[in-house]
Amino acid sequence: MIFIGIALLIAVGIALVITVDAGSLVGLTQEQTGQIIPLLLILILVAGGAFSRKIKLSQMITNILLWAGLFAIVLIGYSYKEEIKTIANKVMGEVAPTRATISKDGHVVTFKRSNNGSFLIDTKVNDANISMIFDTGASSVVLNNLDAKAAGIDVDKLKYNVKVLTANGVSFTSATTLNHIKIGNIERYNIKTFVAKKDALDTSLLGMTFLETLVGYSVKGDSLEFQN
Repeated sequence: MIFIGIALLIAVGIALVITVDAGSLVGLTQEQTGQIIPLLLILILVAGGAFSRKIKLSQMITNILLWAGLFAIVLIGYSYKEEIKTIANKVMGEVAPTRATISKDGHVVTFKRSNNGSFLIDTKVNDANISMIFDTGASSVVLNNLDAKAAGIDVDKLKYNVKVLTANGVSFTSATTLNHIKIGNIERYNIKTFVAKKDALDTSLLGMTFLETLVGYSVKGDSLEFQN
């Protein structure tokens, strides 16, 4: 009980120094320092249960050091949560190259090159999850038949009489419009699109009718960047 009383006094002391922005000493704002207090109280309650039993002084010291270390790790992690999030996104970009990595300011979305040398991009089209190949040689977004069906397009009523130039040559397609397409945090509406005949296209193409809506796009080594 003595330990809990001392710990509560410490918590009250921390709450008081928030007003003088003491949290800035460890990189915290006043608001962040205030948010740490509930976490500290939870740790105190948990630790209090551990210390309510009679234990040896050496074991008590060990427990105190363990709890102090745990709190330090949580505090450091909270202080650098944005940096940790950025690192985690970069790691995920390497592990899952089709996944978008979004910059801190939200203006740049990055993808990593796939093992086959192309940029395969995860998109959401009319609420359907569709993977597309980045293709500046395609004059338009082009969906294969299965992806178009998944996006809610009635492919049986389409007329495939429009020629489209892709990196693989000319393909006969049907013109339509996508209500919504989302890539990372980039969202576009009413995008002109073509739907390929059944079995005519293996992977859907992210072509110029989407790419030309961006502020810019560039390939740097094994990274593809969309500027929004």
